[in-house]
Amino acid sequence: MTMFSLRFKKSQLPFWAARYPAGYDLEVEAIAPRVRKRGYFTRDEFLTLCHWKTPRSKPRVARNDEAYIRAVTRVALSTPEERLRVEVLTLLDGVRWPTASVLLHFGHREPYPILDYRALWSLGVEAAQVRYEFGFWQEYVQYCRGLAEESNLSMREVDRALWQYAKEKQ
Repeated sequence: MTMFSLRFKKSQLPFWAARYPAGYDLEVEAIAPRVRKRGYFTRDEFLTLCHWKTPRSKPRVARNDEAYIRAVTRVALSTPEERLRVEVLTLLDGVRWPTASVLLHFGHREPYPILDYRALWSLGVEAAQVRYEFGFWQEYVQYCRGLAEESNLSMREVDRALWQYAKEKQ
């Protein structure tokens, strides 16, 4: 039994994804192929993605140096251990579960959803009532991967649809 329940019909995922302002993502989407090929984030790429997710984290994430960012993100993007993938990223200053999800979303070869209060709302979950921990994360990832597979959409498209629906309806 899942705690997630899509607030709209799965068949509407493409509609909501198409309403998302995709131009907002151009800079961060350009980072993804380089990171996936290289296997880690540079400091500039890391700072760009963190700012895209939450600009207010800028002073905290800026405390991370290049070598530490490379080492931590290399582990996250190479380990077969699912829990380590996400939790190691929270060792970086200013990175909590939502930002870690962005790093996996754009950096990992496997599809990962972005943990966001809007996306959660579109799935029937109030973010303020959720404790971010691995069990919750694992269920969220599996549910979103299922949506993507059943709808024949990319994880980016599913993420856009969930975000946009909440933006307009919440």
